[in-house]
Amino acid sequence: MTAIILGWNPDHWNDWTYTDAFGRVAGTGLSLHPWSVGRHTAVPAGTDVWLLLQGDHGRGLVGHGVVASDVALELPGSDSPVASDGTPGPARMLVQVAFDALLPPGEQIAVEVLGDALPGIAWGADDVSELIVEPADEATIRALWRDFGPQPGPDPTQPVPGTYPQDAVTRVEVNRFERDSDARRACIAHHGTNCAACGFSFEQKYGGIGADFIPVHHLVPVSLLGGSYELDPITDLVPLCANCHAMAHQGVSTPRTVAELRRMIADAGFLRGSIVTAEQLEAQRQARELLGPQ
Repeated sequence: MTAIILGWNPDHWNDWTYTDAFGRVAGTGLSLHPWSVGRHTAVPAGTDVWLLLQGDHGRGLVGHGVVASDVALELPGSDSPVASDGTPGPARMLVQVAFDALLPPGEQIAVEVLGDALPGIAWGADDVSELIVEPADEATIRALWRDFGPQPGPDPTQPVPGTYPQDAVTRVEVNRFERDSDARRACIAHHGTNCAACGFSFEQKYGGIGADFIPVHHLVPVSLLGGSYELDPITDLVPLCANCHAMAHQGVSTPRTVAELRRMIADAGFLRGSIVTAEQLEAQRQARELLGPQ
């Protein structure tokens, strides 16, 4: 099993406070909760969980999590449902779910959107407590969550707004061009998603999560930016990985060019004291030939 949909109807079961869970996820990135599943449903640890809101409070997809523990048996207690003859209801099977993403109350992904993408799933039903998801359907749910789910927060590698030192104010204008989403799309559509200096590919290194990802670097020196400047994303922007971007600015007032970065990489060779094979030396020689005179 790769994923399961867990139904939650606040009208029938409300053992947790959603707003508190939402706050914990927003503050710490995680909120743990025991969750009841069918006695005959095997839900191993590591299974992806999609939380489906049901009932009159709204309907739609509201959260994602991961099963953090294997199934445990909870015996009937005083608060367990009882049959009409007074006998205790059946024992429940519980899993521990670590929710890592929850939508704000009232902002669920509507069942109409879900139904258009996956009409074979009973998104609008109120009697579905858990539903095993096929791998192909789970990929579609992930795509919907990416498009309609929580928006990514601020980049933790960037300074918090208002904390720029005075002598870095001129760099804000450059960052503005580098963060323009339309300009970035035009840049990588032309140049591709490999780093222009070292050739690094996020997709090749990290798989699907790195597809189409690469920061872009603004080539025009700040001193040449005037009031009439208009950005050309093809000639003024270039894809550059974070390491090369940092080295372009390291210790200089005018950023190094891509050609300078390539020459630095080619000249760097190997760490002093390391053992270098003949194959590595030959690869370096071929790389310098390809780079040519800089």
